[in-house]
Amino acid sequence: MFPQQGDQGGWSAFLFPLVAIFVLYYFLLHMPQKKRQQERQKMLEAMKKGDEVVTTGGILGTITGITDKIVTVEIAPKVRIRVAKAHVTEVTNKGSETGATDKKTKTENGS
Repeated sequence: MFPQQGDQGGWSAFLFPLVAIFVLYYFLLHMPQKKRQQERQKMLEAMKKGDEVVTTGGILGTITGITDKIVTVEIAPKVRIRVAKAHVTEVTNKGSETGATDKKTKTENGS
């Protein structure tokens, strides 16, 4: 009744765009996210006493104590709060003398 047409690609015509979308997703979304997570993990592991931090709530302070999951932050003289380590969003080493010295040495050497 209806004339049969030749094979128009079958599964390969459907599969190629699907694979292409998956590859784009992986390289454009997944890889950068994984890199950010690794950088964040390194930042959290490198925290030490004297570092200045910013929490997810916007609280600024200096680390006075640190454990595996809790960071004690001094936000004013003799005012300390305990914050989950995961809620530290930024670490600045302004509180430590070695951090300032390292930055000064790098700029002098041109690195």
